[in-house]
Amino acid sequence: MLGSTHGTLTTTSRPARVTACGRHPGPAVHGTTTTAEDTDVSGRPLSSDVPDLDRLFHPRTMAVIGASETEGKPNTTITRQLVDWAERVGARVHPVHPTRTTVFGLPCHATVRDLPERVDLAVLLVGDPAPVLEELKEVRARFAVVFASGFAETGTEGATAQARLTAALQGSGTRLLGPNTNLNAFERFRDDLDGPAIALITQSGHQGRPVFALQELGIRLSHWAPTGNEADLECADFLSYFATRPEVGSIAAYVEGLKDGRAFLLAADRAARHKVPVVMVKVGRTETGARTAATHTGKLTGADDVVDAAMRQYGVIRVNGLDELQDTAALLARARPPRAQGVAVYSISGGTGAHFADLASAAGLDLPVLSAAKQNELHQWIPGYLSVANPVDNGGHPVGDWRGRKIIDAVLADPSVGVLVCPITGPFPPLSDRLARDLVDAAEKTDKLICVVWGSPVGTEDAYRTTLLGSSRVATFRTFANCVTAVRAYLDHHRFTDGYRSPFDDAPRTLSPSARKARALLRPGEQLSEHAAKQLLRAYGIRVPREQLVTSAAAAVRAAGQIGYPVVMKASGPRLGHKSELGLVRIGLTSASQVRDTYRELTEIARYEELPLDGVLVCQLVGQGVEMTVGITHDPLFGPTVTVGLGGVLVEVLDDTAVRVPPFGEDHARAMLGELRGRALLDGVRGAPPTDVDALVETVLRVQRMALELGDGLAGLDVNPLVVLERGQGAVALDALAVCR
Repeated sequence: MLGSTHGTLTTTSRPARVTACGRHPGPAVHGTTTTAEDTDVSGRPLSSDVPDLDRLFHPRTMAVIGASETEGKPNTTITRQLVDWAERVGARVHPVHPTRTTVFGLPCHATVRDLPERVDLAVLLVGDPAPVLEELKEVRARFAVVFASGFAETGTEGATAQARLTAALQGSGTRLLGPNTNLNAFERFRDDLDGPAIALITQSGHQGRPVFALQELGIRLSHWAPTGNEADLECADFLSYFATRPEVGSIAAYVEGLKDGRAFLLAADRAARHKVPVVMVKVGRTETGARTAATHTGKLTGADDVVDAAMRQYGVIRVNGLDELQDTAALLARARPPRAQGVAVYSISGGTGAHFADLASAAGLDLPVLSAAKQNELHQWIPGYLSVANPVDNGGHPVGDWRGRKIIDAVLADPSVGVLVCPITGPFPPLSDRLARDLVDAAEKTDKLICVVWGSPVGTEDAYRTTLLGSSRVATFRTFANCVTAVRAYLDHHRFTDGYRSPFDDAPRTLSPSARKARALLRPGEQLSEHAAKQLLRAYGIRVPREQLVTSAAAAVRAAGQIGYPVVMKASGPRLGHKSELGLVRIGLTSASQVRDTYRELTEIARYEELPLDGVLVCQLVGQGVEMTVGITHDPLFGPTVTVGLGGVLVEVLDDTAVRVPPFGEDHARAMLGELRGRALLDGVRGAPPTDVDALVETVLRVQRMALELGDGLAGLDVNPLVVLERGQGAVALDALAVCR
């Protein structure tokens, strides 16, 4: 782990406070409305204020309601901890209990209304908090913490009880933490550590213990927010607040469910603007995990692929385990920005170096081959038969004398190297002691990151406990995997934030003329026919084939002549989803007789299947290209989302898709294509010409505009296939399905 450090992240390295839209402060937390200037075309906010949580973490006055000093009672233990905590932060404590005159020597008041001064923080140690919250509202307490459980985490009845807590504070300035929270916010934080700190957010307090324990390795923690059921204050509030705190170097979070998708995105956006890394364990990847999370905190977990995409979109680093959360948050809090993206691996064993290099390369890290000049330099101290191209294998003996430091300094001096990783799979004194000391000394002299993997399962060695963990500059890990995860997150974070442009900056603020045309085409609660769905696409300038909807064989023949042979014919009706499977599509018709016969066949099939038609489409036959799909779905947590992927039958077979939450700009649309496994098809393979990727990107952006402007009336849209033609020839939506809300 990294110990305390100097000269890394400082208060002067942070930009001035900005709002999520980058223009002016958004609405206050309570009692205000959002202006049109602060919203996108769907009326959703583009900015929000940072909640003022100073008096939650550093109150001047605190009331303990239900305080006790009777030994053996749980409230007594909690009261004692709260009184001790208040003394450390300099808060005046006012115990409240109806039958006591003093608690631990402090004057005790019968009710909240008897408190002698306004309370910054009220902690409720009572089973039924609702009546007390009503009183706290009257006396204008700033914050209330409710430990009691039995609310939304228990089901419908508990959710109703939790809603009463929220209603009790409605319209007041009192903010509620909990219910179903715990004492984590009132832990004893070490005050003898310096350097940038980790701020911790957990919805399950016990899951934050490993991060809290980092203090024993010299890693500073500044805050711990145990959010519980989030009846009021939620993860997003604390993300926003911590992102603006100058002492916070990174934010670590354990999240079971997100309360408000939009609020989370605004908070993540603020962290990205301030270049504060957010590292998060988000459970609910599997159906079992999602179900367990819901029973624990009573929250909507959201479709995990959408959650994952939203996190990537705003630079939130998602990790899988608490050990990864520890190591990644610690590294990102303390390490200086990288000077280069290259990773050099230095070891005393060729096998160790090769093993680590395999893992690093598989994770997408860049292991540059050192220049011939640099390799010649290294061979001054390393035998010529050993490889020093990267990984650098020193053979063992050079680390035991003056050569060891020379090798380290030479590798660090290479301009392509931004990170030096030295895996030490086991102690081998005195060589490993000398190696650890050389790495620590070199780290004090360089502005590049040095990471050490100490592989010994014992962990009591002096080289590890004293030399490495005592360093303020070396990042020490216990596993290869955690080191790779943290280093990749470190490089990705800085690359992401250095070029960060907020997706909210691209949000349209006024309705387009297309929206007014399209809204007239929607049919609430209905699925549109292909013909009607294509009218929506046309309204937004999305290209569709030349086609006519006809209701007779004669009209079909006339339409085919006007469009030009060969043609495609398809039945069109509001209940037709997969027309090909029902035999309701014919391709490549070249004569009037074929068109006439096909019209009769299609209408007869529809009549037999009892499928209502609005007619038969006679369509232009579009040339060959790459079939893609672009669509809109409605996520219950984030609202409208846009998906792009390989189309035709491949969308169901390969499930090769990428998703984004609007708003987003062209850079994100192109990034979506880069996430597809089949991306190379768009560039042309096996002699096929490159396709019109620009036209595909433009279509994605137009579909996104539809999602933003029609999201309240459009439950889903599926454009499949969208044929992307040869470069310069555009993209054509051959079929579309739309479902109205």
